[in-house]
Amino acid sequence: MERTVPSTASGEIALYLRTIYSLLRSTEKVQIRALEEVHLATNSSLHPDARKPTPDTSAFIYSLLRLPECISEVQTVILGQSLQVFTRHGYPDVDKWQQVTARARRRRCYFNHRDTLACLIASRSDIDDLIPTLTAFQIEWNKLHRLLQGRPADISWERLVNEPALSQELASLLKINEEDLERLRAVWGTRFAVNLQRIAHRACNISVRLLSGSLIEYRRATRAWWENIVRTHPELLEKPVYFISSNTHSVANLLSGYALSKREELIRFLNQEQFSDWLDEWHSIEQRQSLGEENFLYYILKKYQQTSKGRYTLKEQLEYEKERGIYRIPSGNYFDIEAQVIRLSALNSANFDPRIRAGNMDYLKQSNALILNIDYPLGLGAYNLLALIAEYVEPILGVYVMGKAATLNGRLGDVMIPNVVQDEHSQNTYLFQNCFSASDVAPYLIFGTVLDNQKAVSVFGTFLQNAQIMDVVYREGYTDVEMEAGPYLSAIYEMTHPKRHPVNEIVSLYNLPFDVGILHYASDTPLSKGKNLGAGTLSYFGMDSTYATTIAILRRIFSNERARLA
Repeated sequence: MERTVPSTASGEIALYLRTIYSLLRSTEKVQIRALEEVHLATNSSLHPDARKPTPDTSAFIYSLLRLPECISEVQTVILGQSLQVFTRHGYPDVDKWQQVTARARRRRCYFNHRDTLACLIASRSDIDDLIPTLTAFQIEWNKLHRLLQGRPADISWERLVNEPALSQELASLLKINEEDLERLRAVWGTRFAVNLQRIAHRACNISVRLLSGSLIEYRRATRAWWENIVRTHPELLEKPVYFISSNTHSVANLLSGYALSKREELIRFLNQEQFSDWLDEWHSIEQRQSLGEENFLYYILKKYQQTSKGRYTLKEQLEYEKERGIYRIPSGNYFDIEAQVIRLSALNSANFDPRIRAGNMDYLKQSNALILNIDYPLGLGAYNLLALIAEYVEPILGVYVMGKAATLNGRLGDVMIPNVVQDEHSQNTYLFQNCFSASDVAPYLIFGTVLDNQKAVSVFGTFLQNAQIMDVVYREGYTDVEMEAGPYLSAIYEMTHPKRHPVNEIVSLYNLPFDVGILHYASDTPLSKGKNLGAGTLSYFGMDSTYATTIAILRRIFSNERARLA
């Protein structure tokens, strides 16, 4: 479980990580309050007002979005790599508990309906992410708890939290502005009053227990995840593969054409009164002569599928995709990373999104290649997965990575294309030939800007950055802050060299025998206070950069496959 903290981390961050892992060696539960002081000392860029007695609403909301809704009831969090680990440590029925998810973080979790949350972790990056998030959540909860003790005796609790006329008084009591109060209402929805009552009635005192911190357990969990995929798709062991790390929707939507086939039904759905705002956006798209129409339909399909009327399309879409060679493999009882196996020869180019069509594509019918697309993992999970996949899959024709990042020189929705990556895990600086340039993405991006020739830094976790680190990073020309590129490049090194990846070196990854492409889209701007995902989400406008980058990846694969078959 011990880990070495690289010199790129500030002393406060290094101390925080050492404290976390020394405490988690305990075989008993550890109180989160034991980490509060060292958390405060980091002066995290995501938690700048941690020491103030008034709430840091952005940090609190950021935490809420990355924890399951039941966190307001949780007193103990148990971490393990697999259900077998939980069983060995006295939790045999975890998979029978209620499965719960966070809005903005994929992590398979189970709630016992009382006070305990069990979380499956894929790598130590889950610990680096989850523990600071819980600590920030507890700090901000307890600030609100203290403030709510001063609520006016002459106003009933029900009136205070429910009457719009008293919003200003409630915001004043909580020492936040009304805008932040409304953001809390939006995040909690119908649970707003209940959660505020819980905060008022008790202080937060969460404890954590790590059941096993061994590297072997992470490897076992990764192997079980992979065997679950190969069990239904053994052809992965026999055929050439293009590997994509992205998400579970954009590749399938672009290749299947299902949403586009539902165009008229989705537009009728839009005309319902409650979707008047999106109807305005649709009219705007029509005035732009359909620029962005496909992205909009993909977004509305997702909204439609969340309604009782549109729920039937979930099953229909799966069957539609299978008929076109697109197979989804749920992660089952393993960590929450879904996969898709796509047979190029079974695709029907007539159904493609028009932006990925390139002339006569009948050559795909002669292809024996597959696409393996996975829902991008967190941090070191990327290394674990790709290193294992590469043991079994040969040849891998390309590795394409698309994911979120923070930008230090751009805006939300911009796309960054790095060719240098500083990895905090290995301490290596990777130099590589990114197969993508701005011209591959820019034609398909409506709202943002494409910045190529960038330098990225792969960090431990989102809370584990502060102004000192950001200053050093920016002065060295690093403008792209994310979590997966470095671990992926460490795995790529081992795919092309006869030894394990080095540590603390400048590593050249030029002239590789396969494509490497890394594309990031900006979801945070940490140098602008409040401009992070705690302040909101990219929502529909995030589709712009998501699909522009996915289009670039698929066009690259098709171009390479045409050349390979020729």
